[in-house]
Parts: sequence; structure tokens; C-alpha cells
Amino acid sequence: MRRRIPRWAWIAFGVLVIVGAPIAWYLGSPLFINRVVDEPFPITADAPTSRATSADATGGTVVARGMFAGADDFHKGGGTATVYRAGQTLILRLDAFTVTNGPDLHVILTKHPSPKTSRDVADGYLEVAKLKGNSGSQNYALPAGVHLSEYRTVVFATAPLSTSN
Repeated sequence: MRRRIPRWAWIAFGVLVIVGAPIAWYLGSPLFINRVVDEPFPITADAPTSRATSADATGGTVVARGMFAGADDFHKGGGTATVYRAGQTLILRLDAFTVTNGPDLHVILTKHPSPKTSRDVADGYLEVAKLKGNSGSQNYALPAGVHLSEYRTVVFATAPLSTSN
């Protein structure tokens, strides 16, 4: 004799699918969908018109630079993080950037020189902005008053910054 599944079980299953499917899509889809960004370097109104010998081809002066490396086995990344001074503005530029995608990624500067855990980041950080994409070149204006001697690493994957003097 075949056992019949009660109606309430079908209703519970339906509610689970209706609620669970969007949550699973939100959490899982970034792992296989890439968001590619290709921004040119911004030209600011206060950018210098003449280029000093330490100026990059963008017109900004390189203040700090670091290479991305994976933070752990899951949070992988690559590319460069460069901080430029264009007039009075500090601009963080990510070039040839790739990182494992996720549902809610942010560009963060941390005081820890080589963070490996969320506790290392929590010891002192500055959230710059929501990450525009997990691949490609992108720019982020840093808030006024940021001291790179204090915030030394860009994270999701990590890029320790070496300052130019």
C-alpha cells in the first residue's frame, strides 16, 4: 500500500521553496556571475596640469601601491591597488583587479598590516564604498583626512600598501 503525503506537507514544501529560492539565489549567484567594471582614471578639477617626475600617466601622483593576494582559500584576488593624489583628492584605483564575488562586497582599508581574520580587520578599518564589480579597473575617492600611514591594507583579498616618500 502506498502512503499518501499530507496536504500540509505540500504547503510547507511550497512555502519553503518560495522563501528559500530567492535567498539561495542572493547568496549563491555571485559565486558564478561576474560583474566587470572598466573605469578610466578620473580627471579631477583640482588635478595638477603639469606632471612631476613621480606622476603617473593618469596625471595623479602615486602615493601608495600594493598587490592583491588571496586572504584565504576562499577569498582569492589579484591585481594592484594604487593610491593617487590628484590635487587635494586621494583616489584608490584597482587595476587588473579580480576577486571572488559575493553578495555584499565592500572596499575596506584596515589598520592591520596583513589581516588574515575578520578580527584583524575589526581592530581598525574604514569602509570606503561598496565594490563596483569583482573584476576590472575601478576608482574610489578616499574620504578627506585619511592617513595612509594609519590605514595600511586594502581588503577583501588583501593588498598591503607601500607608501612612496
